Amino acid sequence: MKYVVFLGDGMGDDARAELDGRTAIEAAHTPNMDRIAREGVCGLLATVPDGMAPDSTTANLAVLGYNPHECLEGRGVLEAAAMGVEVGPDDHAMRLNLIAVQNGLLRSHSAENISSEEAAALIDALRANLSREGVAFYPGVSYRHVLKLTGDISKAIVCHPPHDHLDAPMTDWLPTASAPAGERTAALLNELIRESNTILENHPVNLERERRGLMKANYCWPWSIGRRPRMKTFDDMYGRSGAVIAAVDLIRGIGVYANMAAPVVEGATGIWTTNYENKADAALEQLRERDFVYIHVEAPDEAGHEGNLELKVRTIEDLDRRLIGRVMERLNEPARFAILPDHYTPVAIRTHVPHPVPFAVMGPDIEADSVQSYGESSCAQGKYPHLKGDEFMRLVLSD
Repeated sequence: MKYVVFLGDGMGDDARAELDGRTAIEAAHTPNMDRIAREGVCGLLATVPDGMAPDSTTANLAVLGYNPHECLEGRGVLEAAAMGVEVGPDDHAMRLNLIAVQNGLLRSHSAENISSEEAAALIDALRANLSREGVAFYPGVSYRHVLKLTGDISKAIVCHPPHDHLDAPMTDWLPTASAPAGERTAALLNELIRESNTILENHPVNLERERRGLMKANYCWPWSIGRRPRMKTFDDMYGRSGAVIAAVDLIRGIGVYANMAAPVVEGATGIWTTNYENKADAALEQLRERDFVYIHVEAPDEAGHEGNLELKVRTIEDLDRRLIGRVMERLNEPARFAILPDHYTPVAIRTHVPHPVPFAVMGPDIEADSVQSYGESSCAQGKYPHLKGDEFMRLVLSD
């Protein structure tokens, strides 16, 4: 039997008056998600352990059944793994965003979803002008890049995800030390942020973006520091071979450390322009040789960060029609299918919140409960309203 989990990042949301009191999921036309709910079991899964921030790293590790308290080392090191960047025992890695700051306010965590080609040129400029002993920059996808630090570096710092502080004064959220040991590292990061503006503000890429009416990617923003994580392989945990299908290096990096296949999918962008069909076909290809595939789609989360309700509904419908339906129709062998978000990203506040997320699981030997459609309210009435830890993944993979 095969096992497929469809993960709509940030798909959860609050009820909206504009949608007659429904959420984005509930308002979207999602016949395939509804089928999974109607023919399967539903419930809620707590994906953010107590005391932890509702970060996608934490939440996706939790969905896969890993304990973030034990293995979470920041998203930078996971993204480095997906990019083939070696992180040695004396190294730390951080996520590095290219952000847009206007009049001192952090206006976009993604520089309006800057293209990978534009971003690569800007990262090259940072490499040429900001690299020094123990500091290295690596280009990734769109606004998501990696900063590797080697030597006398401390994790005793506080860094803030830029998507949590949109339209706030940038200087209010600069890195700080959480203990004296972190003062040197915090000072280094602040220096990199400050000097990046000198390099990026009038770079030809940004001048062209300004000419086109787009925001400049005029600062770099490092956050989420970590070292190599200690993780069991997915096969050791569950006795199943697996793969992850994702555009974002964070999820592919989790796959690398879990010893799962993590192919690069042509046309997978990490936003609403992603090639859903190619991701579906990549999943089907992996299922020829492997038992389990985790298909991650970032688009609903990015729509939530944009505060765009109409776009969020559309991304959910695209996920249902162009990806979920395609996989379910074309996988010609017994299979279990599951659908869920990793966390909520409500359009009203444009950032993550740690509510338990709605899930549905259908397939052989899964006895349906009374839920008839997929959504936050309906799944709360399902058979499993209080799952946590590895209970969801154990349910999906149960014999």
